[in-house]
Amino acid sequence: MTVRVRFAPSPTGFVHIGSLRTALYNFLFAKKSGGKYILRIEDTDQTRLVEGAVEGMLNAMDWAGIHHDEGPFQEGDNVVQRGEYGPYVQSERLPLYKQFAEELLDSGHAYPCFCSKERLDDLRETQKIEGKITRYDGLCRSIPLEEARQRIEKGESHVIRMKLPTDVDISFEDIVRGKVTVNTNDMDDQVLMKADGYPTYHMAVVIDDHAMGITHVIRGEEWLPSTPKHIYLYHAFGWKAPEHVHLPNILNPDKKKLSKRQGDVAVEDFQKKGYLPEALVNYIALLGWSPEGNEEKMSMDEMVEKFSLERVSKSGAVFDVQKLNWMNSLYIKEMPLEMLVDQCMPYFIEKGYVDPGCEHGRSFATEIVRISKDSMDYLAQCTDLVPLFRAKTVEPEDGETLEMMKQPHVVEMLGVFKDMVEAADQVDAAFSKQVFKEVQAATGIKGKALFMPIRAAISGQLHGPEMVDLMTILGKKRIISRVEDAIARLS
Repeated sequence: MTVRVRFAPSPTGFVHIGSLRTALYNFLFAKKSGGKYILRIEDTDQTRLVEGAVEGMLNAMDWAGIHHDEGPFQEGDNVVQRGEYGPYVQSERLPLYKQFAEELLDSGHAYPCFCSKERLDDLRETQKIEGKITRYDGLCRSIPLEEARQRIEKGESHVIRMKLPTDVDISFEDIVRGKVTVNTNDMDDQVLMKADGYPTYHMAVVIDDHAMGITHVIRGEEWLPSTPKHIYLYHAFGWKAPEHVHLPNILNPDKKKLSKRQGDVAVEDFQKKGYLPEALVNYIALLGWSPEGNEEKMSMDEMVEKFSLERVSKSGAVFDVQKLNWMNSLYIKEMPLEMLVDQCMPYFIEKGYVDPGCEHGRSFATEIVRISKDSMDYLAQCTDLVPLFRAKTVEPEDGETLEMMKQPHVVEMLGVFKDMVEAADQVDAAFSKQVFKEVQAATGIKGKALFMPIRAAISGQLHGPEMVDLMTILGKKRIISRVEDAIARLS
């Protein structure tokens, strides 16, 4: 049996981190099994569609390196579909859903329902007041099919509902959760076809998964309560149901489902901030799954090799931005400098620090990235140090820095330091290392009492880049300007 799995998002906006992980687990399982990974667009809820969402999703998946074998693909400005089981967009499959809805009506596994929205709203409200489970009361179940068809032919608005048997256990094996059993008395006669002629998710997903030969359904645990309905439909059609896997939720630090209210949750947000796709994918792979050797940093190929559905956890995993930052910083540190500068240049250009195509600007950016590399959590931080080097003057960043500069010896020492900088042909690495020895020899001041006030005078900070880097990037003119300003303020 060839493994066939699918990721089936709705084009309703941004790509959620949870969706990216679902896609990733499907991709890893397919590649580990030598199978196929299919992308299908579930757009049957026409009221929630967002223009450009399909293109955005395709771009996000391509950026993350999660490439599908069949489905919609971006080609230039167009979206095309490739594969033998298309179309891969549900709104293009409506005749198929209508055909199978008729089969369910004929076999007695479904029935037309003519109840108005007002009646259903009143029913739900009454059930809530009485403390009952809100569900359809089966009013239209007893309408003979012939009579129902006549009412439909006259144009009466209706939906089609599944007709569940009474008091029957529906069971299925979940690879992560084991055996799951639900009694039909605890289920609802779910709507399968809406009044607008579109199928609900429950109808379309079963038909499409069967028609596309899906062998394993790997999706979020929010669909677990719906799965017995889907199993019932497989039985009603006489089809073999695929294996099911329900993934644990990704959680906020407060252990509730990951929500935008507590920070970024869209793949696009992380992409804009400059998280590397390899790092983001590596991190989310570990939210609910762990390899046998408990490795943390892994390439996509290594994850494919080690992936196993049996090692997926039942419990939710907390999305920890600090842990993601740590993971991303590892990838940044390992990246060759020139490649890292290439990725950072858009941030320098966006903030107006560098003109596109300016060789001097790239040299400046390269120096900034070189000294920032080991402290960056994500690429957007690459410009954080630019103001430190661009300003003509700086002020002490806090009281501790100011107190360090107010020591009695500082003004005279800064004067000696300034004179030596002015006398230098250029401030390069060799001069920057030597000048402190010369200041020490001239003044007798050494250690923190020497280094810290000079650092504070030229940077406004007691900590930061190495002094050699700080001085060589600042250059002679800026150092002199800042020291003169510090002396004037202290005097």
